[in-house]
Amino acid sequence: MAGNLFGKMAADTLGLSDIGKIIEPKDFNKVDGDDYIMNEDGEKIYFVIKSKSDEYVFTNMGLIHVDGASAVSKKRVVKRHEFYTENVHSVTLETAGTVDLDVEIKFAFGNDFFSIDVDKKQIEQLKDLYKALFEIGKIQRKNDKSYENSINSLNMANEAIGKSRLEGDAATMLEEITKFNFGWMTDMKEQFSNKDFGEVFEKYINN
Repeated sequence: MAGNLFGKMAADTLGLSDIGKIIEPKDFNKVDGDDYIMNEDGEKIYFVIKSKSDEYVFTNMGLIHVDGASAVSKKRVVKRHEFYTENVHSVTLETAGTVDLDVEIKFAFGNDFFSIDVDKKQIEQLKDLYKALFEIGKIQRKNDKSYENSINSLNMANEAIGKSRLEGDAATMLEEITKFNFGWMTDMKEQFSNKDFGEVFEKYINN
């Protein structure tokens, strides 16, 4: 018994016991992360990687990470990363060598970086996730550029107004311009910030 426990702890320390498995869609409702899905807001699971200590649940709205301290601990911390507030970037896929047991996908949500080892027999499914995350990141970068251009256009318009002679009550005009600027920036932010990437997952994930 003691030998068994020591073996498990040693494997956990070396990372040998924590190779993730891709979960089939029919079993999505059995993972811990399913309890934290915002069903009321239309959130849906598209991809799950589960290891002995962690779960990575990819949804149309982001990533739910059920973070375990180790394979021998029952303590879990649930972390949510949403596409609306964090950009996906640095997406890479490392395939297996001759003696490797796993492949590795790496990516980042904002400032948080992830590196997940997955059974190399499931490389084809992992390629689908790689393509989906890469495409999401590309769309987000395009949206950021469009938003930046819209703000630059607004600034140029404000500069032109500032240089022209305006007639009327200055305080009232300043208030109207401020309201317009705020409304413009809010509208542009909504237009160029996707909350739901379900279409991208449905395009690339072959469930």
